[in-house]
Amino acid sequence: MEFYEEGEEIVSEWQPRKDHQGYGNVLHGGVISALMDEIASWYVFAKLKTAGVTYKLEGRYLSPAYTDKGQIMLRAKLNKNQRRIADIDVQLFDKEGNKCAEGLVGYFIFPEKFAREKLYYPDFDSFFED
Repeated sequence: MEFYEEGEEIVSEWQPRKDHQGYGNVLHGGVISALMDEIASWYVFAKLKTAGVTYKLEGRYLSPAYTDKGQIMLRAKLNKNQRRIADIDVQLFDKEGNKCAEGLVGYFIFPEKFAREKLYYPDFDSFFED
């Protein structure tokens, strides 16, 4: 996956493969959950400029996302950030722009110094290097 900033959001386009299907070319729900968790973590890295760990993931599957109908798009934005807890809203869209899933991913975030020393969090600019 590749990630980029679009205003206050982190966005990713991703091409599912046939081996990501649950059945009948439908993207597996576990893959959708993993994608939501991944883009939320990149929100923490790029927007909050630290590292964290997932403490909850609540997802809703709204309609099928297919493995054979083009790229999907994921969008993440901050819902709430209190103390060391960040709640991030995530949405997954199919190629036609239909919302197929949405979720709230909760992250326990660490102070940047701790993230650098213990979790190998690099400096912010390294996220934008090729």
